[in-house]
Amino acid sequence: MLRLLVLVLLLANGAYFAWAQGQLQPLGLAPAQQSEPHRVTNQIKPEAVRVLSPEDVRKLETAARPAECLQAGPIDDTAAEPLRQALASWPSGSWTLEPVSEPGRWIVYMGKYPSLENVAKKKSELRQIGVTFEAVANPELEPGLSLGGYATQSEANQLLERLGVRGVHTARVVQERPDVKGQKLTLLAVNDDLRGRVDELRTALAGKTLRPCR
Repeated sequence: MLRLLVLVLLLANGAYFAWAQGQLQPLGLAPAQQSEPHRVTNQIKPEAVRVLSPEDVRKLETAARPAECLQAGPIDDTAAEPLRQALASWPSGSWTLEPVSEPGRWIVYMGKYPSLENVAKKKSELRQIGVTFEAVANPELEPGLSLGGYATQSEANQLLERLGVRGVHTARVVQERPDVKGQKLTLLAVNDDLRGRVDELRTALAGKTLRPCR
């Protein structure tokens, strides 16, 4: 019995060896071929690998940035001509300079306070009675708070009356900014080629900040 078992094992090993070597392929018995030529063609070619410099990386990062629209103004009419001269070398149709008028802004104002600590204390008091506030946009009114702004003085006065009923007694209506007329600059499509030239306009903008178009 033992001899028969050894003989069976020898025959099985021999059959497996013949199968693994493909010797039984004529009989339709052979392992599946693992050859996949397409894998070779997809392999990374070391000779094609290139190390990118920081400048190359920066260019790749900005390559997909879409062109953006930027605006600044109102710009004084006296500054408009120097700005046109600064834009003379820009591509035709890439910018506009048009007259614009912005109404004044009246706010319900609290301040000026002696210190930022006083401002923080007033903010806490306003939160307790449910009154909202915001920072003032006019540096001459700092440190202070705006409880709301309107295009007309009468609208601001109406808000002041409503706030008085809620317990606000030290606020007053002031003009945060007067009516402004001038020119509005629009850079229609600032792409990668033009982004580097925006700094050329800083002096001609006379302190006006470029911001996204709205």
